[in-house]
Amino acid sequence: MKKYSLPFIMLVIFETVAVTLWLIQNNTFYLFNFSYIGISISLGILLYVKKYKYARRVAQLLVGLYMLVYLGVICGENMQIEGFWYYLFTGVFEAATIHYAVAKIFGPLFFGRGWCGYACWTAMVLDFLPYKISETPRKKIGWIRYVIFVVSFIFVLVLFLSHISNLEKIMFWAFVIGNIIYYAVGIILAFAFKDNRAFCKYICPITIFLKPMSYFSLLRIKCDKSKCISCGKCKNVCPMEVDVTDNSRKRKNGTECILCFECVKNCPKNAL
Repeated sequence: MKKYSLPFIMLVIFETVAVTLWLIQNNTFYLFNFSYIGISISLGILLYVKKYKYARRVAQLLVGLYMLVYLGVICGENMQIEGFWYYLFTGVFEAATIHYAVAKIFGPLFFGRGWCGYACWTAMVLDFLPYKISETPRKKIGWIRYVIFVVSFIFVLVLFLSHISNLEKIMFWAFVIGNIIYYAVGIILAFAFKDNRAFCKYICPITIFLKPMSYFSLLRIKCDKSKCISCGKCKNVCPMEVDVTDNSRKRKNGTECILCFECVKNCPKNAL
């Protein structure tokens, strides 16, 4: 039964968040929202435990499409970083601010960058591309994410200070257009660098929140040195190029692990 502990723990965490926000905000939406996300992610992990090949993809589609289509397009909530800035400026603790707090700011202290592996609607599409493993060396262009981060902040700040009417409508179209741009850039980079996750490594501004918090994550891939034969298979299948054989917090690309478990599945000695 020990192998089922992780999906159970994830479900308990999300249900706790769901019930807590439901009671605090007096809004049943949060009960539904976080229960659905928790069930979807837990299902993905459970399917992985049952050795279903597309386990993580199931969770990606269930959560990603829900957030992109239902919350974003149908409900008109900007769940991108611009929406986060917008709600911060208006002083409203709901929608994007709660989403960021749970998934991208405080949540990573427990599950690291699990968001990137199981729930991100951008990666949901990019992971269907042919370059599962990077075929080119890393580029030194990670600074781009900081530029986008600052530009998004300034964009919303200027709109807010200008007292522009129909700001919520502008936020909606910023979400739609922003996602189109993200997908286009992500696909172009994937083929240019032969790496599905190039967008995540160099462009995505959300990683500015995720990376420092993930450094302290409780949930990590660890290596049993007594079993490891240094075959290198784990490094060769990692989409984020993490050195999982190093158990220290400072391991190579350690804050980029998306908990895809490809390394665990491919380890011939079950050392991970």
